[in-house]
Formats: sequence, C-alpha cells, structure tokens
Amino acid sequence: MNARTEPAAAEPDATATARPPLLREFLLVAGLFLVYKFGRQLAVRHTANAFHNAHRVWDLERAVRLPDETGVQSALLHGDLLVHLANTYYATVHFPATLAFLVWLYVSRPAHYVWARRVLAAVTAAALVLPFTFPLAPPRMLTGTGLLDTARIYGPSVYGPPSGDHLSNQFAAMPSLHFGWALMVAVGLIAATRSRLRWLWLLHPLVTLLVIVGTANHYWVDALAAAAMLGAALALVRAPGHTSGTPGGAVRLPAQRGPVLAGAGR
Repeated sequence: MNARTEPAAAEPDATATARPPLLREFLLVAGLFLVYKFGRQLAVRHTANAFHNAHRVWDLERAVRLPDETGVQSALLHGDLLVHLANTYYATVHFPATLAFLVWLYVSRPAHYVWARRVLAAVTAAALVLPFTFPLAPPRMLTGTGLLDTARIYGPSVYGPPSGDHLSNQFAAMPSLHFGWALMVAVGLIAATRSRLRWLWLLHPLVTLLVIVGTANHYWVDALAAAAMLGAALALVRAPGHTSGTPGGAVRLPAQRGPVLAGAGR
C-alpha cells in the first residue's frame, strides 16, 4: 500500500484572538464606569419607594426562610478587627480586583479578556435598569432589623449621608455588583487557567458575599439577582473555545500534529 504522507493543516486555535487596542479598551471601560455612575444617579429620587421595597424584600426573605443577615453580622462583631477588615474589604477590593482581573486577561489571555469584558458590560448595563424599576434601600438603613451600619460605626466608610452623596446611589442595593463582579472574576479565572487550584478563586465571591451581607450593605436576594444576571450574560456571550450550532456550546477541537496518511478515513 502506497501511503503518501502530507503535513496536516493545523486547525485555527479557537482562543487565538488579537489583543484589542489599549486606548480603545481604556475608553470603553472608563465609559462603561461613567455611564453606570450617571445611570445610578438618575435613580436617586425614589427614597420612599426604596424603603417600601426594602421592607418587602426583608419580609420575603423571612417568608422563604433565607438565613437572617443578622447572623452573619453577629459573627463579624465578635471583634473590632474582624469587622474593620470586612469594611475595608468592601471599600477597597471591589474595583481594584476587577480591574486587575481585566488587565491580566488583556495581557495574557486576549480572547478571554474580550469575553469577560462583554459579560461584565452586559451585567452592568442590566444593573442600571433595576434602580429605576425597583429602588431598594440597603439593610443598614432599615430600622427594626437589628442590623448596624458597621462602616459608619467602625470604619472605613465609602458612603456619606445619602442626601449629600453625589458619587453613588445608595438606594440601588439590587443587584449587588460587588457580588456579581466578584463572581465573574472567579468564573473568568477558572475558565482562563488550568491549575488544579484554580477553583480556589471561588473564595473571592464567597468572601465578598459574607462581607456585603455582614456589613449590612446588601440582602441575600441582591446577590441572587446579580448571580442570575451573570448567568444570563454567560449564556448569551459565547466563551472562548466554543462555537455556536453544536449541542452544549461545542468544544474546541485540538489541532492535529504530525503527518497523516493521505486518503485515510475515506
């Protein structure tokens, strides 16, 4: 049998993506942040509805027997150092961690960067809608719950009095982008790396969840809403290494290596 050998044409790597222009990406991310801040500010004139909705959310959580937020806060209040660390985590980790995540992906995993940026943009854009349709005061403002505003009492605090706060909308507790972004950081790093320890990245959203609830900045349902939005975005935005039209999102095929027999498989 005369078998002629020919080099196989390597299939394109599904994760091979040119790195987007840095200036364009900087403007996109900065623009998204400004739109988010501006959009939240447009929804600040719904104080009465925000407190009404807060009582409804609190009652709903008790009706479906979600754990009481006061239990998490009580654990933090066992020592001043622990609650201070939780407040510091809330104030300082959110934006830097997400930015570091995007920068690392941009430098090391361009295809995953484009995917992650699109997912985060979709989640953030969706989060702009809820403050208009469902303004929500955070649990730290709700009387009769037994919860304390730990940032105001123990510091550090990122919020001033709501009436004079021109940088954030404190009546936009739902969804919690602290949790949504933290969860995307973990999902993105798990998807972009191959270390057996990569699942430890899930500690970031877990710690974030305990912090946002324990400091009384968010309800459990705020995190659930953020997770649902992220799940929808992940379903809509195709991840690197997947192609449409194949059951389950299609798996990337490895490129062939070495010679193959001409006519083999015919």
